[in-house]
Amino acid sequence: MSNSADSPGTGSTGSGPFRTPRLRPVRILTVAVFALAGLIFFTSFNTAKGTDIRTDSSLLKLSDLIQERSRKNKDLDESNAALRDNVESLAESDDGSSKAQDRALSGLEKDAGTQGLKGRAITVTLNDAPPNATAKLPGYPEPQPDYLVIHQQDLQAVVNALWQGGAKGIKVMDQRLISTSAVRCVGNTLILQGRVYSPPYRITAVGDPGALQKALADSQAIQNYMVYVNVYGLGWKVTDDGTVTLPGYSGTVDLHYAKPVP
Repeated sequence: MSNSADSPGTGSTGSGPFRTPRLRPVRILTVAVFALAGLIFFTSFNTAKGTDIRTDSSLLKLSDLIQERSRKNKDLDESNAALRDNVESLAESDDGSSKAQDRALSGLEKDAGTQGLKGRAITVTLNDAPPNATAKLPGYPEPQPDYLVIHQQDLQAVVNALWQGGAKGIKVMDQRLISTSAVRCVGNTLILQGRVYSPPYRITAVGDPGALQKALADSQAIQNYMVYVNVYGLGWKVTDDGTVTLPGYSGTVDLHYAKPVP
């Protein structure tokens, strides 16, 4: 038998009976993969600390925080309204003003939306489409997720049309709109005056029901919305509520950024 270094099956290199083992590239790669896997497992364990790392708990906590702040804002609004009523009652008891001045002030408060408003009203309800909605009419593409939810412009279109139709006052969800109110959406949630709402969204307007419904039908933005109602199933409902009373706006009316025109 030969002791040559070129003999097959020796698995070694060098000369003599004590040769240095050769590490094959495949074996090196295997060791590296196991080392990397161990590092990943350790990192996952250290990050999870016994929790499910596939659950986005940070988003859940943020959502809970937003809901909690929304509830607190509602409580503060109600407390503020009660205090305002007490202050106004005390002021009216001995403020030195005449009855004519009191009537003028009451009229200004009603126009500003800080007092309740009673009259005939309609309510428009907007809602997201079913998540498994498909195109119900030929010639239209299958919906993107964006097609199936209510957007800020949809709510604004309804509010603008109702004002255009002569609404004397508007309530979105349970809050009265005033001149500084902003209807804004983040994702598919409505943020209105510090509080958060989810669909369905209800918009109630006091005014002539016929004129209000005509203004809705004449709005180009709402006509575009109705295409999505008919094709993809977005929610749309208009009801005549008869006589209702809208609540007065109960939040702060101080202006922080507006300046009078010189």
